Amino acid sequence: MLPAPWVPTFAVPAAVFLLLALLAVASGGPSPGDFDRGDPGAEAYSILTFHDYTPPPPPALPPPPAAPAATCAGDLRGVGDLDTRCVVRDSVRLGGGGVYVSGNGSLVLLDGVAVTCERSGCVVSANLSGGILLGRGARVVAGWVSLAAANITLGDGAVVNTTALAGDPPDQTSGVPTGTFGDGGGHGGRGASCNVRKGQTQEDSWGGDTYAWSELKTPSSYGSKGGSTTVEKDYGGGGGGVVWLFAEEIVMNGTVLADGGDGGTKGGGGSGGSIYLKAATMQGGGRISACGGNGLAGGGGGRVSVDVFSRHDDTEIFVHGGRSSGCLDNAGAAGTLYEEVPKSITVSNNNLSTQTNTVFLDPPYEPLWTNVFIRNHAKVSLPLRWSRIQAQGQISLLSGATLTFGLTHYPYSEFELLAEELLMSDSTIKVFGALRMSVKMLLMWNSRMTIDGGKQSGVTTSLLEGSNLIVLKEASMIHSIGNLGIHGQGVLNLSGQGDTIEAQRLILSLFYNIRLQITGYRISRSASRKVIGAIAAAIVFSAVGPGAVLRGPLINGSRHDMAPKLNCEDESCPMEIFHPPEDCNLNSSLSFTLQICRVEDIDVSGLVQGTVINFNRARSVTVERSGTISATGLGCRGGIGRGKMLGSGISGGGGHGGKGGDGIYSGSHAKGGSAYGNADLPCELGSGSGNVSASSTAGGGIIVMGSLEQSLPNLFLSGSIEANGGSFTGVASHGANGGAGGGSGGTILLFVRTLLLKKGSVLSSVGGDGINGSGGGGGGRIHFHWSDIPTGDDYIPFATVKGSILARGGLCEGQGFSGENGTVTGKDCPKGLYGTFCQECPSGTYKNMTGSSKSLCWPCPRNELPHRAVYISIRGGVAETPCPYKCVSDRYRMPHCFTALEELIYTFGGPWLFGLLLSGLLVLLALVLSIARMKFVGSDEMPGPAPTQHSSQIDHSFPFLESLNEVLETNRAEESHCHVHRMYFMGPNTFSEPWHLPHTPPEQISEIVYEDAFNKFVDEINILAAYQWWEGSIYSILCILSYPLAWSWQQWRRRKKLQRLREFVRSEYDHSCLRSCRSRALYEGLKVAATPDLMLGYLDFFLGGDEKRPDLPPRLHQRFPMYLIFGGDGSYMAPFSLHSDRVVTSLMSQAVLSSIWHRLVAGLNAQLRLVRRGNLKATYLPVLKWLETHANPALNTYRVRVDLAWFQATALGYCQFGIVIHAVRGIVAAEIQSGSALKIDQHSLNQDTNADSQSQVGHSRSNEAIMRKRLTGTILDVDNLRMLKDRRDLFYPLSLILHNTKPAGHQDLVGLVISILLLADFSLVLLSFLQLYSYSMVDVLLVLFVLPLGILAPFPAGINALFSHGPRRSAGLARVYALWNITSLVNVVVAFVCGLLHYKSSTKKHPSMQPWNLGGDETSWWLFPTGLVLCKCIQARLVDWHVSILEIQDRAVYSNDPTIFWQ
Repeated sequence: MLPAPWVPTFAVPAAVFLLLALLAVASGGPSPGDFDRGDPGAEAYSILTFHDYTPPPPPALPPPPAAPAATCAGDLRGVGDLDTRCVVRDSVRLGGGGVYVSGNGSLVLLDGVAVTCERSGCVVSANLSGGILLGRGARVVAGWVSLAAANITLGDGAVVNTTALAGDPPDQTSGVPTGTFGDGGGHGGRGASCNVRKGQTQEDSWGGDTYAWSELKTPSSYGSKGGSTTVEKDYGGGGGGVVWLFAEEIVMNGTVLADGGDGGTKGGGGSGGSIYLKAATMQGGGRISACGGNGLAGGGGGRVSVDVFSRHDDTEIFVHGGRSSGCLDNAGAAGTLYEEVPKSITVSNNNLSTQTNTVFLDPPYEPLWTNVFIRNHAKVSLPLRWSRIQAQGQISLLSGATLTFGLTHYPYSEFELLAEELLMSDSTIKVFGALRMSVKMLLMWNSRMTIDGGKQSGVTTSLLEGSNLIVLKEASMIHSIGNLGIHGQGVLNLSGQGDTIEAQRLILSLFYNIRLQITGYRISRSASRKVIGAIAAAIVFSAVGPGAVLRGPLINGSRHDMAPKLNCEDESCPMEIFHPPEDCNLNSSLSFTLQICRVEDIDVSGLVQGTVINFNRARSVTVERSGTISATGLGCRGGIGRGKMLGSGISGGGGHGGKGGDGIYSGSHAKGGSAYGNADLPCELGSGSGNVSASSTAGGGIIVMGSLEQSLPNLFLSGSIEANGGSFTGVASHGANGGAGGGSGGTILLFVRTLLLKKGSVLSSVGGDGINGSGGGGGGRIHFHWSDIPTGDDYIPFATVKGSILARGGLCEGQGFSGENGTVTGKDCPKGLYGTFCQECPSGTYKNMTGSSKSLCWPCPRNELPHRAVYISIRGGVAETPCPYKCVSDRYRMPHCFTALEELIYTFGGPWLFGLLLSGLLVLLALVLSIARMKFVGSDEMPGPAPTQHSSQIDHSFPFLESLNEVLETNRAEESHCHVHRMYFMGPNTFSEPWHLPHTPPEQISEIVYEDAFNKFVDEINILAAYQWWEGSIYSILCILSYPLAWSWQQWRRRKKLQRLREFVRSEYDHSCLRSCRSRALYEGLKVAATPDLMLGYLDFFLGGDEKRPDLPPRLHQRFPMYLIFGGDGSYMAPFSLHSDRVVTSLMSQAVLSSIWHRLVAGLNAQLRLVRRGNLKATYLPVLKWLETHANPALNTYRVRVDLAWFQATALGYCQFGIVIHAVRGIVAAEIQSGSALKIDQHSLNQDTNADSQSQVGHSRSNEAIMRKRLTGTILDVDNLRMLKDRRDLFYPLSLILHNTKPAGHQDLVGLVISILLLADFSLVLLSFLQLYSYSMVDVLLVLFVLPLGILAPFPAGINALFSHGPRRSAGLARVYALWNITSLVNVVVAFVCGLLHYKSSTKKHPSMQPWNLGGDETSWWLFPTGLVLCKCIQARLVDWHVSILEIQDRAVYSNDPTIFWQ
């Protein structure tokens, strides 16, 4: 309770003075140390521009009032003093006009304490130097509450409440509604009105209007009262009061209310009041509200201003309008929240739907707002003409917000929107008039921007600039019923279904990219603001995404005055079609309805639709598979080529590129429209099917890309570009029979450099279809006007067409006719190129004039094409003759496409002259070789005199075929006198079947050896004679790769094995098996030797001299029957031969003269040379006959006979052949008959159970039965020779070419011919390599290494054989040469196969190649391989003769006359 003396003095003048003082404090009036934010320098206070800011000092105290101030104890009933500390413990109800508290102390309202003055306009003011603390649940209630202190703290549940306690609003304001409609009061936002006046919409009706716009930063006005439904009683809610809080620090954990009062169901809600907070810092989580009151119509929100430098609070601030029970979707308009430090204004209606606006009367220019936030179904209107809203930062419309420029029925002004960013989510911008927008970033999420310039307005052109980024997403739309220009320097993105930009005339210009980047997806509305930020961060390019639309015009131009007028009746072309302006400004005088100008990259995945579409000064246009650029049905309904329409409704189709189809129905005939325009540079709209009525169809529009001055560098089409004529889709206007014809196709004019039409793409200017007998529309025109067509070496294909290009006429139903096809043309191509797309003339043609027809590509003269060559295409086409060509393979050489072989042949005059020169050269070289051979070899090969039958001297000029009398380690003549027995090794000495000796000593040596020691000796010998596994493996590999090398390897290993055996017997073995002490001491009782071919080995036993046995060594007659085994195996390299060394010769000399024995051996070996393995039955027969006619008659004189026999079958089936020597009659025969046991030395074979191996040697003489008991084997005769088993291996066919023969004589001539053939063979090999090289290097390698180097080896082998010394060495090397020669046939066969394969493949690849008769081309691939086969076969025969001449120097050995043979 106030003291009585104070009341009258404070009642009027003191209260006014207090209010003025508080206004001075609020406005920062001049006082020491105060910081005035209203000064021009106040911009420096913004945290956006001033970073070194220090918090201002606490506000200065207002001057004392005229009336005395309240006291702590008296007026507030507290404890303490206001200059120190005043604590109010109990609630106080104030009377009068309020209370003013001042002092240097602090004020504390304990928990639950209330200081109230519940009268309208009642003022509670405190101005203290200390602090003000409102405890938990404390309340201060008044119409105006002003608290100024060093710090202000509102505890939990504390309330400063001025709800519905407002005083009178300012004069000359219309915040209080008029009438009795129960409208809401207005202040920061308009009050709602549920009464819609006639001729108005809900948006045009409101209650109390806004006011106090100038107090936006420092609000100090009371809210307005709501209207009532009766004049008798005021049901309207009261307006909100005023709350000012000034402090250095505010702790806001309570609530500050300045809400309007509720009006109930019969009154409108009051508008919110004013709240002004000014401090250096604020923290806490309280609530601040200046909302409108609820009622029949809700009151408008108030005004809140927060001037706090440093905020660390989660305070909720509400300024929304009140709810309307009379119109639920039209709450009161939201008030304003202004934040001084960031200089941002927020209008939020707390998601209450409203049709009532918050009015921005005059947004400031200086200083500018930083951010403008309109959200949660708030609606903001700028009704004044030429208004501008500008923000330094962001203008954000979220969650159903609406921003309206101008008045609905007065679209006569232009408006401006300027900001860094314009963000829209589930919101709307409405413009009544024209809009000039300039932002760096425009992001729209499920939002709309509609621009209505009015039908008669002169402000129909709007310009939107998004310099960095424009994104439309989730069915966002920019719609203008006038002209619309959108430009920027960044990217534009229409990202998905429903995203649309449309206007009557639309121009998009200056963007860097229009390209698809992200696809559509859906999120909740609560997350839309976060998504907008993500979009801005993620998008790099722009797009017309799937389902998005760019459209201009909105409707067909022939049916609406606002649509662009079409050039339908004028056949002349507008110049802007070919020469569009460079400035890219929107010009309504131009023909374009949709223009995209100066955009770097354009990516279309949706729909681009317009009547005249122009892409000008772009870098690339990409139409994705889901994208369409369409002018279909948007051309003229009439036009130059319109079809005739009859009264029955039947009409002809429109004409353009082709004549329209005639309409026919029941005898009526409607002529189709005529064709018009220039196919080489079209520029016309398609024509309709009749008049311009709604029942007619329209032709196609015009799509132009590029211009004559600036062509489009790249056009990539996966979707469709179409300017088709329209088809009738409505209901016939003249009965069931009527139906309009199809409109003609429009124009697609492409000024492009590079074109790519992917598979499934469509480029179409097709006529529309007619129905019910009406004609189909004629096809349109498509023209490719290529720019800068490269020619010559600079040419690259610039058009790739895998899709469809259509310009056909439209179809028809019934009796009518289809429209004629339109035209698809291209710019005339330069020389060498033809066709619509200026392709290179086909290979084999040339074009030497300008034009596009394929008939201008003339065939190249065939007589200029070399053999084995084909015409080729060159870059830029062939412009002149001669036409370029290339050889069919890189192996052929230009300019005649010869192989290296042909180059060589024709260098020397052609095939015949080359062959003649080569033949002469070969003969000359062969003569030189023969002379050199004679000089080098000398007389080594000249035959010497044969030994006579009267001489016992061995003539060494006749080698092994005469006597074979040279054996290693057998150079002592006295060895034959102590020789006891010769024991032969079994086996052929191969890797699979090595030499081996049988166990158990034969009877002939049983007296001179110890049996056990002998068996051990045999074991050691057999182990040494066996080969290692790797030796056989190498031999097997070499047999596959190169048989001559395998044979050489085998001979080398045999020689090494013989040396090893001899070394063992000579020095390593102690001869312990011998009984003779002298033999064991001197190591001379055993000798190992072998035949020269190393296939037959034997072991000789000698006496030591200390045996003292008169019966040893045995005489010849005691050794009978005696057999000698042949060396060799009957092959070409190792023919059968009888080896007669000095021991045998010495023994035989006991019964036969040495000369007779030598001659017999020579003759027998000559016959054995002709025996061939695999054909033993036929080749052994002459040997048998020779023995009967030549040998035995001569030996009969000495009572000795020789028979051919088979011996020693091994376990592997190998058998040995030889001769059996036995006495005919006399003493020897008597000894045999008397039972003298003479057995052959291979005693081990007695254990063989084979029937053939157990058969006894015998003949037709009287002692045959006895000999069968003594000998193991079979004597061969004519009868049992037929039963001889003869094995043939894989190489047997080669023996037909390569075998031993009788000497032919003419040794020098044979050597000369061999030299010629050897050189010819080498020459053919080189020529074959040249021929194969022309096929492939792989062929050369195959022939060279299958078998490895086999084809080259015969030449060095032949030279080595021809230039070797001595008949024996020459014969051996000649056999090696023959083996290499026959082996190289494998390489020749490989060459034959390679040639055949090449011939087959070449005839398939180049069937029209010119044949050639000779020289190694595809038709004569067989020539050199065949020549090599013949040459090698002839060489084989000559080498056989050459070997026989070297080995048989006395041809008398083959004489059929025995007398001549023995001379």
